[in-house]
Amino acid sequence: MNKKNLSERDICTKFITPAVEKSGWNKLTQLLEEVTFTDGKIHVRGKLTARGNKKRADYILYYKPNIPVAIIEAKDNKHSIRAGIQQALDYAKILDIPCVFSSNGDGFLFHDRTATDGNIETEIDIDNFPTPKELWEKYKKYKGITTPAAEKIASQDYFFDGTNRKPRYYQQIAINRTVEAIANEQNRIILVMATGTGKTYTAFQIIHRLWKSGAKKRILFLADRNALINQTRRGDFKHFKDKMTVVKQRQIDKSYEIYLALYQGLTGSDEDANVYKQFSRDFFDLIVIDECHRGSAKENSSWREILTYFEKATHIGLTATPKESNEASNSEYFGEPVYTYSLKQGIDDGFLAPYRVVRIALNVDAEGWRPDQGKTDKDGNEIEDRIYNRKDFDKSLVIEERTDIVAKKLTEFLKGYDRFAKTIVFCVDIDHAERMRTALAKHNPDLVADNYKYIMQITGDNDEGKRELDNFINPEEKYPVIATTSELMTTGVDAQTCKVIVLDANINSMTKFKQIIGRGTRINEEYGKLFFTILDFRNATDLFADPQFDGDPIRVKPVTDTTDLGDIINEEEQSESPIIDLETGEEIEISIPKIRYPEEEHNAAGAHEPRRKVYVNGIDVSVLISRDMYFDQHGKPITTSLKDHTKEIIKGNFVSLNDFLNTWNATDRKEAIIAQLQEQGVLVEALYEAVDKQVDLFDLICHIAYDQPPLTRKERANNVKKRNYFTKYGEQAKNVLEALLDKYADEGIANIESFEVLRVNPFDKFGSPLEIINQFGSKANYLKAVKELEIELYKNIG
Repeated sequence: MNKKNLSERDICTKFITPAVEKSGWNKLTQLLEEVTFTDGKIHVRGKLTARGNKKRADYILYYKPNIPVAIIEAKDNKHSIRAGIQQALDYAKILDIPCVFSSNGDGFLFHDRTATDGNIETEIDIDNFPTPKELWEKYKKYKGITTPAAEKIASQDYFFDGTNRKPRYYQQIAINRTVEAIANEQNRIILVMATGTGKTYTAFQIIHRLWKSGAKKRILFLADRNALINQTRRGDFKHFKDKMTVVKQRQIDKSYEIYLALYQGLTGSDEDANVYKQFSRDFFDLIVIDECHRGSAKENSSWREILTYFEKATHIGLTATPKESNEASNSEYFGEPVYTYSLKQGIDDGFLAPYRVVRIALNVDAEGWRPDQGKTDKDGNEIEDRIYNRKDFDKSLVIEERTDIVAKKLTEFLKGYDRFAKTIVFCVDIDHAERMRTALAKHNPDLVADNYKYIMQITGDNDEGKRELDNFINPEEKYPVIATTSELMTTGVDAQTCKVIVLDANINSMTKFKQIIGRGTRINEEYGKLFFTILDFRNATDLFADPQFDGDPIRVKPVTDTTDLGDIINEEEQSESPIIDLETGEEIEISIPKIRYPEEEHNAAGAHEPRRKVYVNGIDVSVLISRDMYFDQHGKPITTSLKDHTKEIIKGNFVSLNDFLNTWNATDRKEAIIAQLQEQGVLVEALYEAVDKQVDLFDLICHIAYDQPPLTRKERANNVKKRNYFTKYGEQAKNVLEALLDKYADEGIANIESFEVLRVNPFDKFGSPLEIINQFGSKANYLKAVKELEIELYKNIG
């Protein structure tokens, strides 16, 4: 048997797997092959979606389930044993694994991330792969586990519910790092995990392992909203069964081991109301604080008092958005996060939904509004003469027409997308949410007539709306479809099927902004929820430019002030440019996913006197411009103009026009230059929209970077025809070149460079591709003729 002729899979089966098993690794529980650990990034075009390739490790070795200690990357025997080490190291860093191996079946290259003596990489004979015990010792060194007590906690089993459910790789890292930190006697811990990544499930596994190991015997889970407590109790925590209780009506029963409680249920305005003091200070061993960026982040808050009272307990903070300000700091209290899993990571891995952004600027927002002399409000009171702007609207001044046009544009979008797409409209305050519900009902009379719950106001003061919150977030419930809200739904609402988020509130806090965006990031493939859209009426998405933001929005086509928002999705789908998988470089097939339906202010004297809102109508409100944001290849917003951004990239590659022309003419396939520029951030489709769809990318580059007047493709083709360039060819070859010229005029340079063009109309009339090429004498002569045709096309520049 010649090893060189074996496939990679054969090398694994015949050599690598037997070698690992021989060292004592259990194939059923410790040795996993072809382990996929991401879902593949979701790509979106209109309503169409596709997933990129999943990341896959050839082998992961586990000391116990979900405690990975080693990774092996396999190659066929035509490669050296070192060939897979770089990929393995990349995956090991992602997966937090200390021992890294590469093999071609002859032996192993071992990269030891724990090595301190210079022997970081060694070659190992195929028959001497390390045992589980040996690699467990490496793992303990890597994690700083030095005592038997710490080892007992760190090796405690995960909870298994009898199904195939297991933690995702990042949850596994978060759980292991937290448990190991506590095993090493760290008492203040914070986990930062993007909304939608399963913080509650992660918390459950942490608590369960610490509880079962005996390290923590009585545990308090703290949240600040009933919805969070109820979700937790009914969700993963249900496995605690009769060991768990929810603190209600300030009643304390000290016979339980797991307690769920609201801050508000444990504290109050007077000493008698501080229920938490019914527990002794050392009653709890562990306190988990959900959404810890909220009240407990403030040092002088009444909620922090609970943590101070139970200061002997270990405290674990969970948040998607740690708060750092002059008034509140999570890091000051908890220290640096033991693990962070960001929104960007979640989108790139395919665990979180990507999103498009559409920004709609209204004339009164962009230009401000000043009342005419003597203008009165709806009650007949004269309006203060000053310029009102976006900060005033719906807070101190209500323009009815503005509310109406926001409702109209949202309705337009849903009609073009999906009228039953779950939608959250974030408003300035409760009054605004109430008026927005009315305006939306006006623009959707047919669906409201079918069911008045099609649109619901879900705010803290509205009992009917609050009762519908569970139905809104339940994928099985059709209604409500649209929820208007202010603060109630900004955090902690698990809206799995929310497909549209409307921003009509002024958002200045990055923490709040991230929480709102997080309402749409969950994926539910069964119900066709793979991405979502943000409609921004307040320029809130300016916060994408903040360094603290870490997500990559999808770019959508620009739309003018006359465009119906309902056309955006359909226009996006018309693009014919391929979608390329970042892992493999291959084109991804895209398809339609299956969808299953089922504040108060004080006056100068300090008295509680609400400021009166001014309500006006009869104002001309219109869409000034509706446009998308452009993002570079790193997902960061482009802050300069699109043309300046493009010019900078082009000049970085080609210093002068002659430099560009020489490269262009010398390159056999022009699409290679196009691909290179796209990889560096040139937004080709957006440029066509901004300049002219009928020009070649060549002319776009010359025009934008070197101030050359652009010619359309048709003008270039006609210039070639006028020069009688074809006379040196025979009749049939001349017909082929003229057809290629027409093809260029219609579709661009890339299409005439491919042999595939010879299979389609009108070339199929000239014969088969082979017969056409023979008209030029040979394949080399045909390619030479196409090259000369390209040179003729781009003559007389500069």
